Amino acid sequence: MTPAIEVVLADYRNAVHAAALVDLLDAYARDPAGGGTPLEASVRAGLPSALAARPQAFSVLAYDGAQPVGLVNCIEGFSTFACRPLVNVHDVIVLPSHRGQRVVQRMFARVEQEARARGACKLTLEVLSGNAPALRSYEREGFAGYQLDPAFGHAVFLQKKL
Repeated sequence: MTPAIEVVLADYRNAVHAAALVDLLDAYARDPAGGGTPLEASVRAGLPSALAARPQAFSVLAYDGAQPVGLVNCIEGFSTFACRPLVNVHDVIVLPSHRGQRVVQRMFARVEQEARARGACKLTLEVLSGNAPALRSYEREGFAGYQLDPAFGHAVFLQKKL
């Protein structure tokens, strides 16, 4: 692990944190794993304040000195089966220069701390099946496929754009 890495809960109203969040998310969006397309200007301009307006959202930033190198965006949901909140890990970004240095491990420790403080019963996330390094990293952190009854198979993530 890189000892210089500092992990913090983002303050969306802090200009330095807001810029780091937008820049890291844009770097991810430009990467083939994130779709290969930069964020639209309106998203870059509006995302920090939109997240700040949602108490169910939180983000974790990783810094190597003054350089932002990692980001995890989370959105609180609700488990009806547990009657407790859950936290969906929505975006995970580590700059290529810092991959393989366990930055994700440090960020997930902070995510888990915040999730527990919110009374969450679990963390959820989705990952593209071809992103083997990310999948291995998540499995090291205790994430696993989801199923209730093996006869019904594993959960599948679907989307419908509006």
